Amino acid sequence: MKVKKIIVRSLLILLIAAIGCLIYYAWISFPIMAGYGSKVLCSAVFVAGRNEQQVHDEDLSAYMMKLGDFKINYADSSVTGSIFGFAKREAIYRNGLGVTLVSELSEQNIRLQQVNLTRKPQVNTDSLAWPLGDKLSDSFPAAVDSTKLQSAIQNIFVEEDTIWPVRTRAVIILYNGQLVAERYADGFTAKTKLSGWSMTKTVTGALIGILVKQGKLDIDSPAPVPEWRNAKDPRHSITVTNLLQQRSGLDFEENYSKSSDATQMLFEKADMGGFTSSRPLKNRPGSVFYYSSGNSNILSRIIRQTLGDSLYYGFPYQQLFYKLGMYSAVIEPDASGTFVGSSYMYATARDWARFGLLYLNDGVFNKERILPEGWVAQSTRPASTDKQGYGYQIWLNTGGDILIKHYPSAPADMFYADGFESQLIFIIPSKNLVVVRLGLTQHNNFDGNKFLHDVLSAIK
Repeated sequence: MKVKKIIVRSLLILLIAAIGCLIYYAWISFPIMAGYGSKVLCSAVFVAGRNEQQVHDEDLSAYMMKLGDFKINYADSSVTGSIFGFAKREAIYRNGLGVTLVSELSEQNIRLQQVNLTRKPQVNTDSLAWPLGDKLSDSFPAAVDSTKLQSAIQNIFVEEDTIWPVRTRAVIILYNGQLVAERYADGFTAKTKLSGWSMTKTVTGALIGILVKQGKLDIDSPAPVPEWRNAKDPRHSITVTNLLQQRSGLDFEENYSKSSDATQMLFEKADMGGFTSSRPLKNRPGSVFYYSSGNSNILSRIIRQTLGDSLYYGFPYQQLFYKLGMYSAVIEPDASGTFVGSSYMYATARDWARFGLLYLNDGVFNKERILPEGWVAQSTRPASTDKQGYGYQIWLNTGGDILIKHYPSAPADMFYADGFESQLIFIIPSKNLVVVRLGLTQHNNFDGNKFLHDVLSAIK
């Protein structure tokens, strides 16, 4: 009898503990899940102009996201999401700004923010020659085997495993600046804006370069971050270069499988750069590489504080996008009004390719120097102690004493922007190539190395 009571009590304790763990998990995870789903659906529908049902069936099809309920309000261009009716979150669309997840601040406060938007130039891109416009050349370079190239592209649109689909949505290939191949999945076109996720980091790095060119920022001086102004603060010695190279030393966890600094920042915080800036120091600045979206959002806030709000919102459009003919590009702000420089940019595949072409051509576009002279070389040079293969908010195919690390089939001089779910812009100077691949690969099973091998095999 006594043994039975002990067993019953033990089971009861285990049950209470299990319920407690479940409640704790729901408490910390449901707001993030609801925020993620609301933001993704809102941007896909109101920024990208996609079909609502397709987004539910694909983008929000992961098992945990199926627990959510996400509803669109077309009257005020918003999405409200919850998990089992709990953790209600809202994402709102504002014309010219894209989507913002309502976090910490009220929706009314966010909608009342005064933003100086830049008027988009009225340009008929169909009548302008590529790359400033969309009028393509009728000729085809003799150095490219068209049959092999089309085969390489065809291969990554075929779903060999329907349980774990790769879902390639767009591919663009530029050879010597010329658009030589292009393809889209069903439901997507050359006009569809697609998320770059962490490719946005590379855009943020370019914007920092433009500030350097304008003489407004010294990347080797202590980063102008208000929280680190005191010279006695150990974070005071963090430079902009440290942030660019992901070597800030801040104690920040980049983990998307649970509630972490990264998920809290992106889906629960109003001021993402401010949130990361408040983190303590873990390592000596410059000494340890640790990939952090928080560093990128500090950089974005530095750009805002350097320019002031009167110039900030027009800056990426006037100084970068419109000079490249990237008229579709949209960077979305957090609730405080700072662009989410780590993750939230949308553009068509052609516009992502135009950005890659800027880096292929050493920061020059349409005979105008956009980035400082030598900036691309500087951006794509690994730190002296780097074995990761990383430059200024951009990945490198080489790192330190490792000849080829990430993509063995590609040349050592390749560098690339890399985003969640295999958004990729490969830039290969020695082959005069820019390769863009956009998709929804949720299981990390896109074989980019094989794709590059097949593409390179088509170059005679």
